[in-house]
Amino acid sequence: MYRFAFFITFLLLLFTSCKQDVDYSESDPTYWIGNGAPQNHPGILNGSAFKARIPVTLLKRDDKSEPLGLQINGFGAFKVYWDGVLVGKNGQLAQSGKAEVPGTETTYYQIPEKLANKGQHIVTLIGTQAELGEEQRGIDVKLESYLRLLRAPLIIMSFMNLMAGAFLIAAIYYFFLYINSSNRQITVLLFGIICLLFFSLVIIEYLKFYVDIPYTKFYVRLELVGWLTFAISILVPWYFMLQFGFQKKRLYLFLFLVILITIYIINYNHYDITAIRISYAMWIASMLIAVNAAFRKVKGGLIVVVGLVASAIVNYFMVYDFGLFISFTIIVLCMLYLHTIKAKAIEEAHNASLLLSSRLQLELIKKNIQPHFMRNTLTSLIDWVEESPQQGVVFIQALADEFDIMNSISEDTLIPIRQEIELCRKHLEVMSFRKEVCYNWEEKGVDENENIPPAIIHTIIENGITHSLRPEKGCINFCLSFVREEHYKQYTLLTLAQNRKSKKENGGTGFKYIKARLNESYGSNWSFDSVAVEEGWLTTIKIFDKK
Repeated sequence: MYRFAFFITFLLLLFTSCKQDVDYSESDPTYWIGNGAPQNHPGILNGSAFKARIPVTLLKRDDKSEPLGLQINGFGAFKVYWDGVLVGKNGQLAQSGKAEVPGTETTYYQIPEKLANKGQHIVTLIGTQAELGEEQRGIDVKLESYLRLLRAPLIIMSFMNLMAGAFLIAAIYYFFLYINSSNRQITVLLFGIICLLFFSLVIIEYLKFYVDIPYTKFYVRLELVGWLTFAISILVPWYFMLQFGFQKKRLYLFLFLVILITIYIINYNHYDITAIRISYAMWIASMLIAVNAAFRKVKGGLIVVVGLVASAIVNYFMVYDFGLFISFTIIVLCMLYLHTIKAKAIEEAHNASLLLSSRLQLELIKKNIQPHFMRNTLTSLIDWVEESPQQGVVFIQALADEFDIMNSISEDTLIPIRQEIELCRKHLEVMSFRKEVCYNWEEKGVDENENIPPAIIHTIIENGITHSLRPEKGCINFCLSFVREEHYKQYTLLTLAQNRKSKKENGGTGFKYIKARLNESYGSNWSFDSVAVEEGWLTTIKIFDKK
């Protein structure tokens, strides 16, 4: 519960820290009102030339120590006049014999102090628009303190650079984490990609403050913003589906992709509208997944629901350019929280595996020092020493060798297959003295470079000895085979003997030990099967390559 309260408090602090003292999206009414709203080019001359006259009224200036500034948003290359006085230019106009040098979409100009009087003024633009003439884009003007006009992008960039840097570092970290992890999780890779895309989105969106972009390339940046938004919008719900174990992921993703493509087609060439509606679709899809997880009581589901609601509130009350990025940031923070939950679960599983490993080590040692085994073995040893001292010595040596191998592998998770085979041979030698039965060992295709959990084949042999009838003639044969296929490797142990009728297929504690060892070393990437066959008993261990 304390984590939930901390998360809510963090979001509230985030909202308050994002509050802006100045809203740069509108003009300051103390500086101007327009007798006419921003207009389209009033006339097209000679194909690409235009002249625009925009009346503005300067109401008052509270601080005359700051020069008056003029911001113009428009396409083309043009000269700017204030009451007939040239105050600046943007690009180079097309002239006879000279091609147009395109200007940028946004420019700032300082108004001479002697011309910055209260009252009505005329802003005149004379220029050319050699390209994108079909757009007939309007010309916007804004009066503001010149210093404020210059500082506004710097303030915006300071916040966005911090945000972009944080997500770039996060992306690099999670890429390294994925590359160097022995158990590569798709959610880690997805989170790294989302952070990288979000970093790219911030940089592309505010690239206009770093680089002078000609108006002819204005829509290229908007297209990149749209495609980055599209990619993020498909990856975020996918991430939530994987984290929450959402059912029918492929179908849901396919339908969502169709919806996003439909939005893109319907709103083609309406760049901001397309990005907004794609973002809304992502929010709705993510909310459905999070609500489903909350109903299923999946850990973290309620947190994501709250985070998504908070992102919607922020986006509603803030200007789109800021609200979109703050909303994305909140969603990414929710994703990061889910990842920490998953990391904690992995850590707990690792600690549990360490405890299991210690318990398995004790089980392995107990297998050969249990009272029943020791009593019967020592009794047989006494008989052999009395009847055939020379064979008794061989018996003692085999028993000592088995104990030595068992002791040397007790703390290992994986051992060389040759060491496991040697342990099996020694055990069969000991049991041949104990039960006075002939046991033979065969192997086919064994790869000397392979490793295997300790004593699992040894346990299968023990089980085969216990549940096989004594042959009237001949020996009980154990044949170990190994094959490697494209995606897995397989060990097969065939016990050639007549089975006891009381033999159980579940194998009791011996099979539980084998499965625990396989799970410790290979997770869920294995299968174990032990069944009766016509020749005796067949046990198969299949180990799959890690996904």
